[in-house]
Amino acid sequence: MPAEQKVLYEFGPFRADPEKQILSRDREQVPITPKVFETLLILVRRSGEVVTKDDLMKELWPDSFVEESNLSQNIFMLRKALGDAPEERRYIVTVPGRGYRFATDVQTVKLEGEHLMIAGHTQSHVVVEPGGESVNAGSTLFAPWKSKVDRSYAIAVVIGFGIGLLVLGASLFSHRHRPMALGATDPVLIADFTNTTGDAVFDDTLRQGLVAQLEQSPFVSVMPEDRVRHTLALMGRSADARITPELGREVCARAGGGALLDGSIAKLGSEYVVGLRAIDCRDGAILDEEQAQAARKEDVLNALTQIASRFRTRVGESLAAIQEHNTALAEATTPSLEALKAYSTGRKLLTSTDNAALPFFQRSIALDPNFAMAYAYIGRIYGNMGEAELSAENTRKAYELRDHTSDPEKFWIMAAYDTQVTENLERAEQTCKVWEQTYPRDPTPKMFQAGLILPILGRYEEAVEKAERARAIDPDFGITYFLLAIRHQELGLFDKAEESLRQAAERKLEIPDFALERFDLAYLRGDAAHMNRLAQAARTDPLADEWITQHNASVLASSGRVRDARREVQRAEALARESGHVESAALYEAGAASWEGFFGNAAEARREAMDALKLSTNRGVEYGAALALALSGDSSRAEQLAEDLKRRFPEDTGIQFNCLPTLRAQVALNRGNSRQAVELLEKAAPYDLGRPRVALHANFGSLYPVYVRGEAYIAMHKGNEAAAEFQKILEHRELMVSDPIRMLAQLQLARAYAMAKDRGSAGVGYQKFLASWKDADHDVPVLKQAESEYATIRSER
Repeated sequence: MPAEQKVLYEFGPFRADPEKQILSRDREQVPITPKVFETLLILVRRSGEVVTKDDLMKELWPDSFVEESNLSQNIFMLRKALGDAPEERRYIVTVPGRGYRFATDVQTVKLEGEHLMIAGHTQSHVVVEPGGESVNAGSTLFAPWKSKVDRSYAIAVVIGFGIGLLVLGASLFSHRHRPMALGATDPVLIADFTNTTGDAVFDDTLRQGLVAQLEQSPFVSVMPEDRVRHTLALMGRSADARITPELGREVCARAGGGALLDGSIAKLGSEYVVGLRAIDCRDGAILDEEQAQAARKEDVLNALTQIASRFRTRVGESLAAIQEHNTALAEATTPSLEALKAYSTGRKLLTSTDNAALPFFQRSIALDPNFAMAYAYIGRIYGNMGEAELSAENTRKAYELRDHTSDPEKFWIMAAYDTQVTENLERAEQTCKVWEQTYPRDPTPKMFQAGLILPILGRYEEAVEKAERARAIDPDFGITYFLLAIRHQELGLFDKAEESLRQAAERKLEIPDFALERFDLAYLRGDAAHMNRLAQAARTDPLADEWITQHNASVLASSGRVRDARREVQRAEALARESGHVESAALYEAGAASWEGFFGNAAEARREAMDALKLSTNRGVEYGAALALALSGDSSRAEQLAEDLKRRFPEDTGIQFNCLPTLRAQVALNRGNSRQAVELLEKAAPYDLGRPRVALHANFGSLYPVYVRGEAYIAMHKGNEAAAEFQKILEHRELMVSDPIRMLAQLQLARAYAMAKDRGSAGVGYQKFLASWKDADHDVPVLKQAESEYATIRSER
């Protein structure tokens, strides 16, 4: 039998091979799906003609009814493959109201060969040529296959396949075109991909890749990982259980999802075929099926990108929205499958413990030094640990690489950069507002505001509202309950704070932050027995133990038990060092140094300040040490540190409007310039009730500008003005928690009353302070001074 002729089409630098369904440019294969390739063939075969939309849809989907958006998506993907820019359509021209025209000359090339092509407009095509392998007939994904058979046998096989495909197509067609409408209350659950390639690098990786792709969509809502794991726990399954289609459908239905996305990857010869099915969680009906091929392992992520784009079109997202928010997966995350696999594991472990997740993100950047989001998560983990310098270093790197991310990831990195590096909170808030508007279903921008922005600005009611909205979107994310609890605590709403913690416990959510918040609430309620029980229970959790020990140190210091407080601080530092939290250890010592300064233990304050600076010079440590030095009379060294803070953190809202005014005012007081101290603190006045970052991490720094302003008024012999400042502190004990200066404010209020000649109120004030310090160490300078002053008041009555 004579050899069959092979027909190729050439245009510009491109060549289209209909037999192999391959598009190449300058001999390099261009990734393209079968359906998009069919669209190209129709247009090139009718080059110069206007092909109507109806004709295209009838040829592409001869036996199906599909929406016009499917065609629009095919044209969009084809233009992208050809590099057909919007400003200059060289290949495919839109004829308004009619259809499309292929505008470039096409040359037909006919070759003689031994290849036989039998093709149809189905989801697949079959090629028979010598020297190949056959498709696994049991696979649900179809792609080119080869076999050493004679022509007659090949025809028989193809006919058999064709009949099978027709039966399969008829079965699928009855389901796949059901209208899909997913809303904010109908998130999609992404199951683990079925991987039959034998290559473990695809395990978890493709699921994470699909999550990253669909999270770009302002239209599609992906079920949060926390909700998936919480639902698994309620079902009595392991949180790490593999999400099979069967298990996934049950989880999806229980969690209120709209559709389950079931993905698969198979290897057919040297190629890879990626498939995706959308399944109705309620009745199991197939809502959509998508498929894409990749010639090489390195092209699999591109195939996944194409599938995700088609799915977004299928659920009704506009083409304009997809074009605006559709960064290719390899560009949005990493081109390295191995790096993406490590990143995926890290993302999973974030729901349990940051310490376990950290090594996987570090491996991701070792495999791909340009993996922006891996750096961002490392920065977040170190920030949660109180390791500010390490957090800033990694977040800064993520910011430098932010162009290699999707739109939601860019927002995430920009907000992190301005809350962990520059700490320009006004700019961070603006970023979060735009982020919210673009992705209203994402709880993350609300959590940034509730946790890292609004409390520092003193806007606690707004923070509560943001946290409540975040919880409504993702009710299984533990940190939202903590944010609600601590924000309610800061408003003095202790019952509501405890209610948030109870709600978390009812959902079986537990994180170390809850233990610390329970301890602080017990202190604010004066429940010492409960505090002791919580401290003992925390011994089983290293992080909770570290935090509660440090807060217990401040509790002891608040009652004047300075020696016991020092021992607790040392224990907290040791726990931090054991966990590798060196910056946290330094921060604890810097906070203790500032307490010693307020107590009048000048030598101890200087020693601890210098020891803290040897461990770290992050902004919190430097501020605490500088304040301790200023309180102990070392104004020169305190000024040097203040200048260093000003130079290193020129945009930092907390540094510029809280820490620096406090430091400079204290130095001015040391030099007898109380009026200048008051003037310097005017800058801090709008943020008086805000809690600086050090207060959130090490329980010192809240309302310090108010305290120093009160001291300045006393130095100016303005008793009434001073009393108003110290009363402000006592009225906001929920912001101070166990910071020792809350008790010292009681003493300072008594002094202010005495200066105002209100000896009755002064006497009551001294009595309250001395009663709170009844178990204090007798050699604390501030206690000796208070006892002497009270004796004078009593003698004058």
